[in-house]
Amino acid sequence: MPRTLDADRALQLLDGAVEDDFIGRRDQAILELFYSSGLRLSELTSLNMEQLDLAAGLVQVHGKGSKTRVLPVGRKAREALQQWFKLRGMSAPEDGAVFVSRQGRRLGPQAVRLRVQAAGVRELGQNLHPHMLRHSFASHLLESSQDLRAVQEMLGHADIATTQIYTHLDFQHLAAVYDSAHPRAKRSKGSDS
Repeated sequence: MPRTLDADRALQLLDGAVEDDFIGRRDQAILELFYSSGLRLSELTSLNMEQLDLAAGLVQVHGKGSKTRVLPVGRKAREALQQWFKLRGMSAPEDGAVFVSRQGRRLGPQAVRLRVQAAGVRELGQNLHPHMLRHSFASHLLESSQDLRAVQEMLGHADIATTQIYTHLDFQHLAAVYDSAHPRAKRSKGSDS
């Protein structure tokens, strides 16, 4: 199973049909926020309303080691969250949790994993997990920006070596482009070089 979705597959997932109901809008907001901001599963499930500033397009998350970071929230994720918030209040949420069940309880990690998995099967015909969306966020950002330090900051990695896995994934993409496009990349069968 690939660790990332290519950009076209990510857009296919996010642009899939969204039911205009409580679960559909909530799940769409979850997917959009994962991909837009590169959150860890634990960061998403612990997210409270006061940590979001949709007008400014920012989310404040508490990551590993009790480190806080502020991340951008893209336009599509903000729109999905606004649509979700119109329905969120119907559940009489018990606390300030952003993502709640129909009974108003904060969604836990397993519930989010199952919802992401269901979306992957429905829209892509494949198993999908939250960390794959985080990997896709990082890979696509690095591929476009080539700014490893910025990606490190956004992911909340203490060590740049942890972030460097995405340079390998980016190299795989570059190698595939080279192999498919460069005339000298075409090798004859049985060739050692």
